[in-house]
Amino acid sequence: MDSTRVTEQPTSFERPQAGAAPVDPRGALLRTPGQQRSTPGGSGLPQAQARGTGEAPAGPPVPPGPGGTGPEHSQPAAAEQLEAPPVRAKPGAGDHRPRPAAEGIPAQPGLEQERRSGQGLPPGRPTPMRRDGDRLRFVGAATRRIARGIDLDEIVMGLCRATVPTFSDAILVYLRDPLPVGDERPIGPVVLRLRRTDRIPEERDTDGGFLPVFHPEPSELSTLTAELCEVRPGGALNEVLRGVRPVFADAPAARAALPELLGEDGESLVPGGQRAILAPLRGRRRVIGAAVFLRRPERIAFEADDLLVAAQLATHSALGIDKAVLYGREAYIADELQRTMLPETLPQPTGVRLASRYLPAAETARVGGDWYDAIPLPGSRVALVVGDVMGHSMTSAAIMGQLRTTAQTLAGLDLPPQEVLHHLDEQAQRLGTDRMATCLYAVYDPVSHRITIANAGHPPPVLLHLGGRAEVLRVPAGAPIGVGGVDFEAVELDAPAGATLLLYTDGLVESRLRDVWTGIEQLREKLAATAQLTGPDHPPPLEALCDEVLDMLGPGDRDDDIALLAARFDGIAPSDVAYWFLEPEDAAPGRARRLARRALARWGLEELTDSVELLVSEVVTNAVRYASRPITLRLLRTDVLRCEVGDDVPQLPRLRQARATDEGGRGLYLVNRMARRWGATRLSTGKVVWFELNRI
Repeated sequence: MDSTRVTEQPTSFERPQAGAAPVDPRGALLRTPGQQRSTPGGSGLPQAQARGTGEAPAGPPVPPGPGGTGPEHSQPAAAEQLEAPPVRAKPGAGDHRPRPAAEGIPAQPGLEQERRSGQGLPPGRPTPMRRDGDRLRFVGAATRRIARGIDLDEIVMGLCRATVPTFSDAILVYLRDPLPVGDERPIGPVVLRLRRTDRIPEERDTDGGFLPVFHPEPSELSTLTAELCEVRPGGALNEVLRGVRPVFADAPAARAALPELLGEDGESLVPGGQRAILAPLRGRRRVIGAAVFLRRPERIAFEADDLLVAAQLATHSALGIDKAVLYGREAYIADELQRTMLPETLPQPTGVRLASRYLPAAETARVGGDWYDAIPLPGSRVALVVGDVMGHSMTSAAIMGQLRTTAQTLAGLDLPPQEVLHHLDEQAQRLGTDRMATCLYAVYDPVSHRITIANAGHPPPVLLHLGGRAEVLRVPAGAPIGVGGVDFEAVELDAPAGATLLLYTDGLVESRLRDVWTGIEQLREKLAATAQLTGPDHPPPLEALCDEVLDMLGPGDRDDDIALLAARFDGIAPSDVAYWFLEPEDAAPGRARRLARRALARWGLEELTDSVELLVSEVVTNAVRYASRPITLRLLRTDVLRCEVGDDVPQLPRLRQARATDEGGRGLYLVNRMARRWGATRLSTGKVVWFELNRI
C-alpha cells in the first residue's frame, strides 16, 4: 500500500498497531507500511517516486536526506538499490525547505523533515498530512464522497464523514431555514439552523488508554451550541458570510462572528490558536449556511493551506446542497402532480366494491401516464376507467390529467362507452398530433347484472368468477386514442354476483422478459390460483387479491408504471328493487305515495313511510310540472333506501330559499333537510333526481 495514500473512509477508531500511523495530529489519516526494509543501520530508506503519478522514475535512486530519510514522496527501496552511487535529486515543487524556528525556540536538525515525512516518530503516533500530495488526495477523496449524496442529508453526512477525523476532530454544519430553492427570494430574516454535528471519539493510545480530548467533549456539541441563529444585517456573522472565504477563528472577524453563530455556551467549544475554521457555504446564488471545523489543542493547528482545503469542501458541499434542494423540489412537484391526477379515494357505489393500486416505473421516475377511475352514474351504476398515456414524463402526466377530467365530464353526461372513447379521441387530437393513449371504459349496472365495455387499444380485462375460473374477456381491441377517424365498438356481457373484474395497464403484463399475451396468460393463472385458496364459494378479499397480482412481477418486470383497478360485483337482488312508470298527470304524486308505502311494507321498513311519502311526493310533483313523457320511479333497498325519479326534462332542479309569500319552491328544501344524501344527474334522455335515507 502506498504510504502517502489517504483513505476515503478513515478507520481512526481502531486500536493503532505497531508500524501504523492511523491519525495525523494535523488531521491527515495516513497509514505507513507495517514492515519496511531497513538499512544495515536500521533506518528505512524509501525509493523515490515520479511526481504526480506514483510510478518509480528511471535512473538511480535518490540518496537519503538529513536525518536518515529520503525525499518527501518516497517508498521502501530494494536492498540492492541502496548501494547505487548517490545522485542529487532534481529540485521540484514537492521539496520544502525547513521553516525557520520560532522566536525563542532553537532549530533542531532534521526536526522539520521528521514532522513532514513522519519518519522518526514513535511507533503508533500519527503521521502528518504533507503539504501537496496529501492535501490533493484528501480533497479528491472528500469531494467524491460528498458528490455521492443525492438528498440533503446524504450530502451533509458525506461532508462530516469525509472531514472527521481526517481533517478535523469535530464539525458543525449550519444551513438556512428554510433553504431557498432556485431563484426564490427568501422572505424574512436569514436564519441558520444546526443541521448536523460530528466528532472524533476518544482514541486509544499505544498503552491501551485514551488520548485526552478538549472539554467540553465534542459529543456535547449539539447541546452546547445554539440550534437557531438569526443573521443580523450588518453584524459580524453577516460580514463573514458575505466574504465567502473561510477564516481562522482567531481572526478579528471570526472572533466576533462565532459567538453569534454558536451562542454564548458554544463559544467555549472553540480552542485557542488556529484550531478552528469558519467556512461559509455558498451555493450558486447565495450563502446557504456555514461549517465550523475544530481541532483539539494537542493537535497541530491549521495552516494557511488548510483554508484552501476548507474552501474546496465548502464549495462542493454547498453546490451539492443546492442541487439536492432543486431535485427535492422537482420530486415533490412530480409526486404532487401524480397524486392529484389519480383519485385520492375510491367511491363506494351501490352493489360493487373497489380496490386499486398504482406503482411508478422507478423511484427516480415517479410520474407517468397511467390512470384509473371509478365514477358513480345515475341508476346506481358505476363507470370503471383505466388508461395509459404514452411516456413517463411530466408531459405524460399532464395529458393523463386532461384525459381523465374529460372522461369524468363525459361520464356525467351518461354517454354510452363507445361515445365516451370517441370524444376522448377528439380531445387527444386537439392536444397534439403525437398524443397517444390507450383506454378501457366499462359501465356496470348492479340491477341488471350486466356490464358494457368499450376498448381503445388497451389490454383486455380479466373476469374472475366465483367458482375460481378466470377468463380473459373478448373485447374488440380498437385503435388507441389519438389516432383519429376510427369507430369504437361496445359489447355487453354478464356480470354475475361474486365475480371480480380486473382492469390493468400494460406495465403489469409486458416487460423486456415477456410479451403482453404471455403476461396476460400468467395473470389469468395467478388469479385462478389465488381464488383456489379461498374455496369455490368465497371470493378472495379484494385488497389481498391486488397484492397477490403485484407479486407476480419479477425483478426485471418493472419497465413501466402500473395502474390496477379491481371491482367485486355484488349486485342488487331483484327482490330489493321496485320500479314503476307514472303518467305526468295530477294524480301521479298520490299514486307514487301509495306505491312507495306498499314497497316499504313488503320490505319491513314501515318506520320510513312518512318520510318517504313526503319526499317522493315533492320530487314527483316537480317532475309532473315539466315532463311530457312517462315518469320513472324506482326504490332500491341496500344498506340504505334509495329513491330515483326520472323524467325527460334535461334542466336540473336548483335548491333555493323560498320567500314567505312564495307558493312553491320548498320541495327541494325539504329533501335537503330530511334526506341523508340527494342529487340530480343529467341523462341523454333527461335527468334523474335521487335521494337516500338511512335504514333504521
